[in-house]
Order: sequence, then structure tokens, then C-alpha cells
Amino acid sequence: MGAGDRTAPQADSIPVTALKGVGAKMAERLARLNIITVQDLLFYLPQRYQNRTRLVAIGELMPGMAVSVQGDVQHTEVKFGRRRMLLSSISDGTGTLVLRFFHFGAGQKASLARGTKLRCFGEVRSGVNSLEMIHPEYRLLEQEEPPPSEQHLTPVYRVTEGLHQPALRSFVEQALEYLHNGAVTEWLPAGVRQQFELPPLDEALACVHHPPADAPLDLLAGQCHPAQRRLAFEELLAHHLSLRKLRASMQHHSAPPLKETSRLTGQFLAQLPFSITSAQQRVWNEIRQDLARPFPMQRLVQGDVGSGKTVVAVLAALQAVEAGHQAAIMAPTELLAEQHYINFRHWLTPLGLEVAWLSGQLKASEKKDMLAALSSGQAHLAVGTHALFQEQVEFDRLGLVIIDEQHRFGVHQRLALREKGSCDGGYPHQLIMTATPIPRTLAMTAYADLDVSVIDELPPGRTPVSTVAVPDSRRDEVIERVGAACRKGRQAYWVCTLVEESEALAAQAAEDTAALLSETLPEITVGLVHGRMKPQQRAPVMSAFKAGEIDLLVATTVIEVGVDVPNASLMIIENPERLGLAQLHQLRGRVGRGSRESSCVLMYHGSLSGAAHQRLAVLRESGDGFVIAQKDLELRGPGDVLGTRQTGMLQFRVADLQRDQEMLPDVARAAGLLLEQYPQHVVPLVERWIGERSQYGGV
Repeated sequence: MGAGDRTAPQADSIPVTALKGVGAKMAERLARLNIITVQDLLFYLPQRYQNRTRLVAIGELMPGMAVSVQGDVQHTEVKFGRRRMLLSSISDGTGTLVLRFFHFGAGQKASLARGTKLRCFGEVRSGVNSLEMIHPEYRLLEQEEPPPSEQHLTPVYRVTEGLHQPALRSFVEQALEYLHNGAVTEWLPAGVRQQFELPPLDEALACVHHPPADAPLDLLAGQCHPAQRRLAFEELLAHHLSLRKLRASMQHHSAPPLKETSRLTGQFLAQLPFSITSAQQRVWNEIRQDLARPFPMQRLVQGDVGSGKTVVAVLAALQAVEAGHQAAIMAPTELLAEQHYINFRHWLTPLGLEVAWLSGQLKASEKKDMLAALSSGQAHLAVGTHALFQEQVEFDRLGLVIIDEQHRFGVHQRLALREKGSCDGGYPHQLIMTATPIPRTLAMTAYADLDVSVIDELPPGRTPVSTVAVPDSRRDEVIERVGAACRKGRQAYWVCTLVEESEALAAQAAEDTAALLSETLPEITVGLVHGRMKPQQRAPVMSAFKAGEIDLLVATTVIEVGVDVPNASLMIIENPERLGLAQLHQLRGRVGRGSRESSCVLMYHGSLSGAAHQRLAVLRESGDGFVIAQKDLELRGPGDVLGTRQTGMLQFRVADLQRDQEMLPDVARAAGLLLEQYPQHVVPLVERWIGERSQYGGV
């Protein structure tokens, strides 16, 4: 069906209840699989395929084969053991096969009478005395029925309780009739399809549900068949277009042009005890140009651990303040927000600026004072956690929002803070920072709504961190090494992790470890921080560690980002096999911040799996965050790397960013073609694949 020719009823508006066999109950079951319309059914692709196009002689069967066989029932009986079961023997003259059923009724037993001809499909297993199939699919045949008429491979779908393969296949068959009658519009013009070598949509959909008998099973299993790739391409294109659309819509909004005078930024740079790197200067130039424009900056700054993103954030905040506006800095954890607050106050108080602190832990009176300072404009900057976007928080003139470690926030949380500065259709500028490098191909899709800057240079004087992995059976040896290092004036971290994502359990593990280390190393001063401590409990410990009064800091992963103690040069990470590569790289980045040679010991439990071995080897061999992020993507997948599983982004039906990343440059080019030459195709294409989720960006 040609693009735009929508005279036939469209599959996206036909409910599944229009199909034979789909009543209210069945519609509920299909809804569990997010199948509401006939179009949803067509885009619900098989997980795998079975070849039922030929019969295999029973005498040729081997355990493990999944095949179709045909034979006459020789004998059927009910046997009683630990479980009641129905056994039926069939033969085709070349051998005998037992069919075993655990769930059956009297009618089924009667239908399998001696002499009945059956055609079955199932997996062959070794039985007690012969080969068998357990709960095969089967049907009764007329005596003279010809061999199988299937001309295509049989699809196997993911199902749910109360919905079985034969029923789902029947519904898909009916949906394919709608497809053949033109119920799905082709939104990719012929020229675009030809340029990127894509088959038509109707052919691709028909092929993935009914691949021809000679279709290469290896390509289908790897989701690499041209029909599957066509659908993945279109889905990636829809996501890319939705983000491009979000970017364009933001540029239609106004934002306060924040002109730089260099008064505050110059004073700040002059008071720093170091010069910023050329990479920081380059990224700062990109940001200052964005901020001066009358539409909202949407810029992501990526920088490896310790590359100096915070200094760039301060420069951006000062430009906002110079222009008569406020800035807000949001961090995902109390500890990181506290560190930012301490740094910003240390740097900006000498410039005569007031920095407000907002977190969920503030006393009512403190919170009231902070809110008043923000709403009156007395406070120039606000630093905090998600407490910044609570309803009672009002800014006087919010011009810039800075979000650190943005992948820890849901998209809606990020947008809620943006709304704080909306006024007369305008929005504040947004600067988004992450120390988790995103592979370039992934960023092209995940952040197509953002301009991306990379701080790809570390400040001079940073020392590489040597990394070793040891089993926890050598714990005593590791403790002795830590003690010896601390006695020589070095400082160390000891990081505790747990299987369960429970702050209570993590805190208990850290407390137990701190007690053990204090007892084993009585001459060493041991400190403790964890996520369940209140800021007023944590702050003095962190200050004492920074001042060198604590030798060994036992912590949970709350110290992953934001902690900067140049004298700390040794880190022990317990159970590193439980963490992702990016998180381990972040933790390791807490050491190597001074001129001393630094080390990280990954102390794993038990024997490592192959994947865990691979991950720890990557850390030992590389200190480059981008190399590590690429490997993390390969091993864990994009949802974990981006932290977006919970946000509604990147929940693909067909595409897989890791598998399909080589398509992304073509996807970006195709998006440009559609926007330029076929803009009327963009909205329906996005709606087909993303639907209401395209609204996450306020499009």
C-alpha cells in the first residue's frame, strides 16, 4: 500500500476484538503483551521458528530434534505413579514413539484410540524404553490426508497465561489478511527504501510471521534477516525522529539570552590553583555560545572520571548569574549533591554569591529559609537532589538547569525541573553532565535531542590506576596491605557491595566491615559512610577523611561519584562481580587524583563466571572510560548502560541498539531525508512505533 493511501480501515484503529476468537477475556490476555490493535499484533514478532514443512520418519529421530512426525496410534493408557499421566504409542512402520501427557481429560484419552492417525510436532527426548515427546502439539488426520501443506516456517511467539501458540498464530493469520488488504500504510517512500536497501513494509511483515521454508534459520535466529532488519531500521528511525522532533520543538521555545561579561567567570578562573585544560576550554566555548542564544540550550557534556566537568558547570552557572538569572544544580544522591554544594560554596562565596542547599533531609526551618532565599532571588544558585523540583520550590528567575549524572534520573524528573523555570512559553537552558561515557553510536540514538560535548583530556598530574583482581580467600593479605599503606601515610577506600539493592543491608555490611577492620588494624583510624546516614552524620566523616584525619574510609557505593580526596591512593572493592563496568570505573576514579601511584583491588567471591572474568579483565587492561563503556554496552546492553530502563526510552520492540548499532548512521541520514522531503510522514511513523511515549519529551 502506498504512503498516504489510507482508504482501507487502518490496522492501528482496528481493535483485536474484531478478530474471530477474541472476546473480552482474550483481549485482556493480549493486552498483557501490549497487543491492543491489529497493528500491535502484526508488530509482535516471533521469538524463534520451527520447521514443520516436512515429516521425519520415526526411525530417523534423535534426542533433541524438534520435528513433525506422523503415525497410527498403537496403544493408549493412563498410568499412575508420582503423577497421573496419559501415554500413547504411535508407529509409522519405521519405529515407535511415545507421546506423554500430564494434563488430559477423558475426551482426549478417547480420541487417541488404537488406529487413529496423528500428525505431531514436538521435541524428541529419551524415554524409559523408547524415544518420546512430552505434550506435543498434534491433530487427528483423516486416513488419506496428504503430507504437510505448510509452505513456511512456523513462528513461536512469547505467550502469557491463558494464551497458547495455536490461538496466537490464528490471530496473527487473521491480522495478515488485514495486511494484505492494505491496512498498514508504508511510510518509507520508495526512494528512501531503495537508498538503504530495505524491502517494503508489507513484504517484511509477511516474511517475519511466515518465512518461506527455505529461509536461512541462522539469519532469522540472529535477527539479521532483511525483513527483520527493515523493521528494526524503521523502529530506530521512529525513535530518532521523535528526539529530533523534541529538539526542534525546544528551539521554538524562547529562553533568556545569557550574555557573558566575563566579570564573574574571569574572577573564578583567576582564583583556581590550576589552568583549565584545552578540552575544558573547548567545551566551555560551546556552552557559552549556546547560553547567549534566545532558545534553550540542550547540551550533554560527557567526560571521563576526573576530567573536570564540575569546573565547566561552575563557569556555566556564573554566566547565568552575570546575566541576572539563577542556576540550579541537581544531583542523584545526597552525597554527590553535598559535594557539589561544598565545592560551589567554596568557589563562589569569595565572589559574593549565595548558594542554597535543598535536600529531603533538611529541617523544616532550614528548608523554609532556603525556599525564601530562592523565591526572592537572594540565593543565586541552588544545589540539591530531586527535592529541587518539589511543588513548593519557586525560583525568582531560573535561567539555567544543570543535571549531573543525568542517566540516574527519569526523563520526567529532568523535565519537571525544567518546568520550574518556564515563564510565558520560555524555558531555562539545560546543561546535562555524565561521567559515564556513552559510545558514539549509542549517543546518536539515545541523545538525538541534545548537542553533545566531550571533555576528552584529563588534567595534568593524574596518575594511572593499576588494577588487580584477587579472590576474597586472600582477605587477610589484602587487609595487611591496606594497613601497611596507611601506616606510610596513604589513605584508602574499602567499598562494600551486596547482591540485594537494599540500603539497609548495604549499611549493615559496611558497619560490620568497618568494625572488623578497626579491630584488625587498631593503629589505623577507620571511618564509615553509607546511604542511610543523615548528611549531618556523613559530612564530618567526609571532612575528616579529606583532611587526612581518617586513614581508611569504609563505604557503600554512595562514594561512586563526587568524592575528591587527592591523597587517597588505594581502593578495595568487595564483590566487584556484582557491579557493572561503568560503575566500577566510577568507583576506581576516586583514587589516582593526586601525584601518588594508585591501586585498585577487585576482591571477588568464589569462582568467577566467564562474563565476570571478561568484565574484570577490561578494567585491568583499560583506564579509558569510552573503551570501558563500549564493552559495558556489549556485555550488559544499552538499557543498563544508559540507566533508562525505567524511563520509557529505549524500550524497543524489534531493534537492539547493540546488535543494530551499525545501522545508526544510516538511520540518522534517513531521518534527515524524511524531515526535508517527506515531513508529513514523520508524525505517523513516530506514532506507529512509540505512540504515547513520544510525549515523554513534551513534544
